[in-house]
Amino acid sequence: MELYKENQLKIYNSLSKTKEVFNPVNEGYVGMYVCGPTVYSNAHLGNLRTFMFFDVVFRYFRHLGYKVRYVRNITDAGHLENDADEGEDRIAKKARLEQIEPMEVVQRYTVDFHDVLNKYNFLPPSIEPTATGHIVEQIEMIKEIMDKGFAYEVNGSVYFDVVAYNKNNNYGILSGRNIEDAIHNTRTLDGQSDKKNPQDFALWKKADDRHIMRWPSPWSDGFPGWHLECSVMSTKYLGEQFDIHGGGMDLKFPHHECEIAQSKTCSGQEPVNYWMHTNMLLLNGQKMAKSTGNFILPGEILTGENNVLSKAFSASVVRFFNMQANYRSILDFSSDALEASEKGYVKLMEAVNSLEQISVGGSSSVNIQEWRQKCYDAMNDDFNTPVLISHLFEGVKYINQLKEGKATISSDDLELFVTTLKSFVFDVLGLQNDAKEESSDKIGGVIELLIKLRKEARDNKDWALSDQIRDELAALGVQLKDGREGTTYTIS
Repeated sequence: MELYKENQLKIYNSLSKTKEVFNPVNEGYVGMYVCGPTVYSNAHLGNLRTFMFFDVVFRYFRHLGYKVRYVRNITDAGHLENDADEGEDRIAKKARLEQIEPMEVVQRYTVDFHDVLNKYNFLPPSIEPTATGHIVEQIEMIKEIMDKGFAYEVNGSVYFDVVAYNKNNNYGILSGRNIEDAIHNTRTLDGQSDKKNPQDFALWKKADDRHIMRWPSPWSDGFPGWHLECSVMSTKYLGEQFDIHGGGMDLKFPHHECEIAQSKTCSGQEPVNYWMHTNMLLLNGQKMAKSTGNFILPGEILTGENNVLSKAFSASVVRFFNMQANYRSILDFSSDALEASEKGYVKLMEAVNSLEQISVGGSSSVNIQEWRQKCYDAMNDDFNTPVLISHLFEGVKYINQLKEGKATISSDDLELFVTTLKSFVFDVLGLQNDAKEESSDKIGGVIELLIKLRKEARDNKDWALSDQIRDELAALGVQLKDGREGTTYTIS
């Protein structure tokens, strides 16, 4: 169903700093690239927020009927400490500290990343390319940039010439930085670096003795710059100009700024139509940092094995918590905030689980078409999940009124209402019905207890009590079956 034809979506474009109507490069298709993790440590909670939001974006485009190619890369080489042009590769450093091969580090933390995202009910991207799998293409892009006069080689390393590029382009177009002022206010390098200008960034770095991960190139045995991989992989799989590029706001500069410069140099056009950036995640009001101990891993939230939260929380509660805030606003993660979200999530699931109890009759007390459109209007307004959730709770209120006989609904409207509610809750927001699973577990526990009491009654030859337990459970739809291995049950 091509719902996108009747829904005009607007996206806040970080490039124009305004909301713009979404017009895809190719009608009916969406190309989206999101910067993935550098796999040298466990998945970070702040990154999880970014990936979770773009999972919802992916889900909503698919819900609208678009054919989506979602590309999210894995950075497994060439990412230096502090995102600088000098220093040690993060993966190689981890390998050296643990005395293992760099690709063991990559494998371990790639598996961890996928495991965490699976637990949080993420849809896998369409393509998940790796930096090491595209070394040849990165070398070819460097050659093209050099041929066009915007890069130079010094002592086996290649740098992008920001000053040369900035003569006819705007290097600070995304971040809003005035690079000319930065150039004038920066002292000369005094021979401390191979770069012509401090603003220049590495396209290829000659590997020194510390770098285990290295590849042959026309300039040296070395490794590609971090920014280069995303330009290469996004254009390879989505084309020289594609719809959406996403990531955390910390990537605006220098990473995304460098991507634009590289890609535009090669293609001669702006590579991305809509840039989207998520805001940061705080923990108890402060920036998350392992150095201060103010951090928590996504897996630790699910187990409760941490010193930050009062108890364990389900993945769906965490998703619900994230969706209650706008992706462009700062979000403060705390135990109190999660507990409040859990109450709202349980209330929503209880309403969903009680939909089967609703009886139809008469005309509808609520305009379901109007309510449905309000849900779409919220998501069409730059994926405004907090407003969507408020409309979903209007639906919860209506469900409770229907159960209490204080409202009515027609059969056609009930079908539309149920379909819309479940689509947004499960398909778009990606929530799972944990409340139903917990309820089933509790019911199962009660039945097992009654089976145990019935066995004790039979052992004591209290046949009347034994039969009473069996018959009353049968009246509730629970059929007991006695066998050699004990008593089992089925629920009809």
